[in-house]
Amino acid sequence: MKIAAAQLTCAPADVPANAARAAALAGRARAAGAALVVFPELTLTGYALDSVATDPALWLTGADDPRLDPLRSAGIATAVNAALRTDGPRPVIATLVHGADGAHVTTYAKQHLRGQEREVFAAGDRPGRFALGGLRFSLGICYDNHVARVPGAGAAAGCAVHLASSLYGTDEGVAQRVAVHPGIARDHGMYVVLANHVGPAGPWTGCGGAAVWAPDGRVLAEADGHTPSLAVADVPLPAAAGAPWAVPFERDGLPRPPSSGAGPTGSAGRRTGR
Repeated sequence: MKIAAAQLTCAPADVPANAARAAALAGRARAAGAALVVFPELTLTGYALDSVATDPALWLTGADDPRLDPLRSAGIATAVNAALRTDGPRPVIATLVHGADGAHVTTYAKQHLRGQEREVFAAGDRPGRFALGGLRFSLGICYDNHVARVPGAGAAAGCAVHLASSLYGTDEGVAQRVAVHPGIARDHGMYVVLANHVGPAGPWTGCGGAAVWAPDGRVLAEADGHTPSLAVADVPLPAAAGAPWAVPFERDGLPRPPSSGAGPTGSAGRRTGR
């Protein structure tokens, strides 16, 4: 299966514009033969936390929110990240996965929040896993991928591919991007797919470098540090791919009730892996 990692420059707090930009990249991924394309953290708003905190209109209402229609109709499976409404007063940072037919597959809410995120979002409390085309996938969002038990639990559950939707900046993020994800690949024997921002991302600058790593840590495909683009790589199917598989979730892994948003300790404002 060909999988594409996307990097793009988001329009601050403009969900329709970013959905259109993401859909254009999804079309390019499909044309390149990819079956799945993965997008960075907060694709649909950019990393505009002040705007997200004060304008609930920026929160998706669910997996069937019509603002996702450009992506759901792209003819390729997508994993897009956005602020998503919950039953409580705060949204979650969520990756919503849809199949090539536009049907909702699963939703994963970021478990490990950083810095200002704790003041804006609720934290998820369930793993994100799904199956597509004979492959099993696990999900992580930015700082989740710095917590070994997140990809580790996916590997233990039989996932062959870990999808990381992130924002890595042009400071420490450059080095961390190439340390964390090959490390996940080697430590857990997984393919790792990283989607990142490139260019302005809220008050930071995304360093690009969307990439796919093999289980031995080798780079299979890597985008540059300047251009909205894709990294596309082939991931082999298991020798005996089984029937469609998924881990059952309560409300697709969204918090019930929403938690306070507390995450692991760390310096606020660190724009590497958040």
